[in-house]
Amino acid sequence: MDEHVRLAMAKWPQVPACYGWLGLDARGEWRMRDQRCQELGLLGDKINNHHLRDFINRNYLADKTGQYYFQNGPQQVFVRLESAPYTVRSVIHTEEPQHHWQLHTGIPMPLPDHIWFTVEGQFFMQCGHILAQLDDRDIPDAIKQLRWQEQIPSDQQLLDWLDTPQPGLVFLFAQHPIPVHLSSLTELARIIPFIANPIPTGTVKL
Repeated sequence: MDEHVRLAMAKWPQVPACYGWLGLDARGEWRMRDQRCQELGLLGDKINNHHLRDFINRNYLADKTGQYYFQNGPQQVFVRLESAPYTVRSVIHTEEPQHHWQLHTGIPMPLPDHIWFTVEGQFFMQCGHILAQLDDRDIPDAIKQLRWQEQIPSDQQLLDWLDTPQPGLVFLFAQHPIPVHLSSLTELARIIPFIANPIPTGTVKL
């Protein structure tokens, strides 16, 4: 968290929280959601100013209930999540011809505990409380890191696994084999608790 944000929190501790105006899409893009977007359930306009994006990324946090927010000075701006609280992307370093995985906030993805496929066709990495959906543009590269019984799986083997998941499918994360499991986003939100649509306490969700 930025130091000037800490100072603002201490100086103005009673600023009301903001809900609904900031969103995070499944590709890790921040979205500004005006009243119309909120009423229609739209994602909102992409925030393209890189200084603002970086500021949000540095001050992106979660409370004890699993609600994610951006600490904007003294104010908590709660985030409407399209998918998971984080997005993970593949980054190629020019000096190293291999993939590195990075969260949308700009920090490296820690070594995952589990890799998750979902019945909806999504791909997630999980490390402790961090649950990150893979940017769908990186799925082809991620598929190349799958191994079934130490071999590159065929398309048919992957389809068979999706029909009947069983131990043996792993994902090579920096050459570390990580077990792959099948789940759903709804179930993952219970395993690694997070709230996709934070609302003020006492508000009835329609």
